[in-house]
Amino acid sequence: MPVLLASSSPRRRDLLAALGVAFEVVSPDVDETRRSGEDAIAYVTRVALDKVAAVESPAAVLAIAADTTVEVDGHVLEKPSDDDDARRMLRSLSASTHRVHTAMALRFGGRIDHEVVTTDVTFVALTPAVIDWYVATGEPMGKAGAYALQGAGGALVDRVDGSVTNVIGLPVAQLLALAARLGRPLIG
Repeated sequence: MPVLLASSSPRRRDLLAALGVAFEVVSPDVDETRRSGEDAIAYVTRVALDKVAAVESPAAVLAIAADTTVEVDGHVLEKPSDDDDARRMLRSLSASTHRVHTAMALRFGGRIDHEVVTTDVTFVALTPAVIDWYVATGEPMGKAGAYALQGAGGALVDRVDGSVTNVIGLPVAQLLALAARLGRPLIG
C-alpha cells in the first residue's frame, strides 16, 4: 500500500522519493495560521497534527504530515508575504544562529505519533546587495524564514548543527524511526 504525504511541498516530495518510497500526495484543507501567543514548536506541532487528522485513509495506509518554521530570537518567521518581508527576514538572520523546527505527524493502524526536530542554522553576514540578489532569485517566496538551504540559499549558510533534511523540510532519519515505531517501516 502506498504512503499518503499530506503536503504540497516539492521538497518533502523529493526527500521521500529519494528513499524509493511509493507515495501519493494529498493536500488537506487545514488552517495554517499561527495563533496569537503560539510559540514555534506548538505551532508546527498543531499544524502537522491537524494535517494528518484531516487525511482520510484506511488504517493500513501510512499518512505523513509535516510543518516547518524558523525561529530567531524567540520570533517565528513564517513564509514571507512579499519581497520586502523576505528582505526583513533575511536581515534578521544575517550573521546569527536561528532554529528550524519541523513537526512530523504520522498515522498508521489507528495510531498517531509525532515528533519535533530542531536544527540550528548559522548565517554568514549578509550585505544589502546579497539580500537583494537572493530576493531577486524568487527563491525566498513560499519558504519559512525566506530561504532554501538546498538552493541558492545555501550560499547564505555558514553552518548547520543537526539534521540538514530537517532544514529542507522533512528530517528523514527521524521520519524513518517514527514510521518504524508505528510498525510501518519505510525502508528495509
